[in-house]
Amino acid sequence: MIFERHAPAVRRFLGDLFRDAPAADEATQETFVRAHAKIRSLEEGDRLSSWLLGIARRVFLEQLRKRRRDPEPLPEEEPREVDTAPTPEAALLSGEADRVLDSALVTLSQERRAALLLRIDHGLGYGEIAEAMGWTLQKVKNEIHRARLHLRGELATYLAGVR
Repeated sequence: MIFERHAPAVRRFLGDLFRDAPAADEATQETFVRAHAKIRSLEEGDRLSSWLLGIARRVFLEQLRKRRRDPEPLPEEEPREVDTAPTPEAALLSGEADRVLDSALVTLSQERRAALLLRIDHGLGYGEIAEAMGWTLQKVKNEIHRARLHLRGELATYLAGVR
């Protein structure tokens, strides 16, 4: 029951962090294995979703450290699926916007990107993000603010050309 309810959010979060579907799938499984082993440590007042996302973040960081120690050869990039937009122009613009946003998100530090994604993509409150990231509430607010400022700067040129 917990897996069915929370796995999609955990998988989406890990997918955003890894940007690699097989790695995100594997990390999602690892997250729930660890959660099952530590379910007794969950306090009654703790929110299950932020607790799981905190475990997922730690799994991501461990996998990242492992990849840095043991780098694998980069596979050839597979073509992305084409949007099913009603017109080719809409598909082109949507794809371009996605690439620009992806490029801007990659320039953020992993910690800031994770905090921003938890807020925007997963809708967590600042307190839940603090719990998931192991930060103070003030640090969460600062990091998300700095991430937004950074993205505005990265996207300003693109947005000025689109208008």
